[in-house]
Amino acid sequence: MATTPAPPQAPPKPTWDPRRPAPPFPWLRPTIRIRLTLLYGGMFLIAGILLLSIIYLLAAEALNVGSELPFKIVEGKVTSDICNLPDQASPNEFNSAMNACVNEQRQHALDNLLSRSLLALLGLAVIAFAFGYAMAGRVLSPLGRITRTARAVAGSDLSRRIELDGPDDELKELADTFDDMLERLQRAFTAQQRFVGNASHELRTPLAINRTLLEVHLSDPNAPVELQQLGKTLLATNERSEQLVEGLLLLARSDNQIVERGPVDLAEVAGQAIDQVHGEAEAKGVRIRGEQKSAVVQGNGVLLERVALNLVQNAVRYNVAEGGWVEVTTEVQHGQAVLVVSNTGPVVPAYEIDNLFEPFRRLRTERTGSDKGVGLGLSIVRSVARAHGGHIYAQPREGGGLVMRVTLPV
Repeated sequence: MATTPAPPQAPPKPTWDPRRPAPPFPWLRPTIRIRLTLLYGGMFLIAGILLLSIIYLLAAEALNVGSELPFKIVEGKVTSDICNLPDQASPNEFNSAMNACVNEQRQHALDNLLSRSLLALLGLAVIAFAFGYAMAGRVLSPLGRITRTARAVAGSDLSRRIELDGPDDELKELADTFDDMLERLQRAFTAQQRFVGNASHELRTPLAINRTLLEVHLSDPNAPVELQQLGKTLLATNERSEQLVEGLLLLARSDNQIVERGPVDLAEVAGQAIDQVHGEAEAKGVRIRGEQKSAVVQGNGVLLERVALNLVQNAVRYNVAEGGWVEVTTEVQHGQAVLVVSNTGPVVPAYEIDNLFEPFRRLRTERTGSDKGVGLGLSIVRSVARAHGGHIYAQPREGGGLVMRVTLPV
């Protein structure tokens, strides 16, 4: 059997996940707002320290701390309640004591000025940091709107726009550019979905006509054996084409956000999928097991049923020849509805996991010519899960096979 060529190298995955929860202490993150706050407050603090130093030096120079008094006592008696002046002393001793007392009072005045100025500077610094934080938040609020819109777009909502008002500055230019990009992306995405949907609808009619003609031809008992065999081959090919068209329709539909939602129990959906695949599993000797607990989500029942059916069908079809099993479980874990489908099967390398979710790709098989499907099953599952705000995770099972885990918000 021919092998498929090596798939092209996938682009690197983004390191930022918009659905990642916020850290427990967001104020510890070095965000732009925090950095701007530190910048504003730091500049004010440095300017205040410089201003205080200049005032202190000017006041010290004006008071002439350490210099002698511009007057002297020659005779007479001077008393003071602040200075400790001698009662009987020579004029020089008396002047020296008075000079020391005045210089002490000058130094006390400077120290008092410095301490009160430092307290005032500390209070103003707190006010400056708070004001800087508020102003930084106001200046950066357009970036917050851009971020929230980007997160909504990452959740497959291309209809969101920023529509930023205000002055025609750099932030408004960035927001308008982002809106233009979203507009072009939405037009391209809508055109692609419309093309796939229209093409699939147009192909349904001739395929249905072909199937009817082939079935009428095969129902003729007088038809030659060669024509009967050819008709069966053409009918199988036509059926495969119908499956491909239905898969393309479902894939195009599931890439959109689900507008009409209702309560859907994953246990019921999984049970219906097991019932539909039960006959095929018995024919291949595959045993289906597992407990389905109630797990109600808000979504589209038809699409979620397709998710379960595709996973169970793949688990049955890609299994071992003898003694194989498929385990299907549903439950609610940590506020999320979980559908897990695991099976025995061939060993799957870890580096092949991502390729399994690409359209028309299978593990070490031809792109066409397989009787196991058209290669859209897991692509449809991933698209439907994303449209419901959920995820699908796949990991190789020890000993062979896969474990498929679908998580959906309840």
